[in-house]
Amino acid sequence: MPGGRLTQKDRQQIALGLTDNLPYAEIARRLERPTSTITREVMRNGGPTGYRADLAHRATERRVQRRSPASPRGAESAALPHGRDPVAVAEYEERFTTVMMQSGLSNKMMARVMVCLLTTDSGSMTAAELVQRLQVSPASVSKAIAFLEGQALVRRERDEGRRERYVIDENLWYQSMTASVRALTQQVDVSRQGVGVLGPGTPAAVRLENVARFLDFVAESLARAAEQARDILYSNGGTAPDGGTAPGAGRTPDTGAAPDDAGRR
Repeated sequence: MPGGRLTQKDRQQIALGLTDNLPYAEIARRLERPTSTITREVMRNGGPTGYRADLAHRATERRVQRRSPASPRGAESAALPHGRDPVAVAEYEERFTTVMMQSGLSNKMMARVMVCLLTTDSGSMTAAELVQRLQVSPASVSKAIAFLEGQALVRRERDEGRRERYVIDENLWYQSMTASVRALTQQVDVSRQGVGVLGPGTPAAVRLENVARFLDFVAESLARAAEQARDILYSNGGTAPDGGTAPGAGRTPDTGAAPDDAGRR
């Protein structure tokens, strides 16, 4: 990895990479720099959506001229709870955002808001807190929240100060699994309909029947696993969706139960 400070050309490449929604790690690879260097550069100069190469370069020159290590440095010097490393957290959130986008949440801002809520200890934030944390405009946060809420990925609630907060529901992951089971079941049904249409015993019908059997087995296994593992979502003193204490709070569910035992859980 080359040493020395980032050049203006380097910063222009960073800006282009951010415009293309490239992860920090990919930008760093292209510049042959450590990922932490790119992360620090972006976070101290406006964040992913506010970064400007020329402004960042001038700001760096002014910092070098001042030579004042004790001077405040914005988001980089903001203390995080539990002694967390701001750079390590920023790099992790970038990786998490990339995974969320690859998993189907294609809009980067929506993925960033989801990751921000997931990695916050309280599991909830106000719009103003999201704007400050992500260094983006209120309109960007509002648009992302509207989409996520429409997909039932976040919900709204009011705190004691009557402020509106956006919350990630732990039950979301269980709901996601059950939605996947429903989708698989629909594929099983339509595959078996094709067997009758194409003629039992024909090569195409046999293929569809095998697909149906495979997906039926996967759907049944996924549904059973989701039910058996549901308590894990509330295993640290959490509450069930109805507001009561989850039956498995404080313990790990028995995921090794035989299929015949699943219905008795």
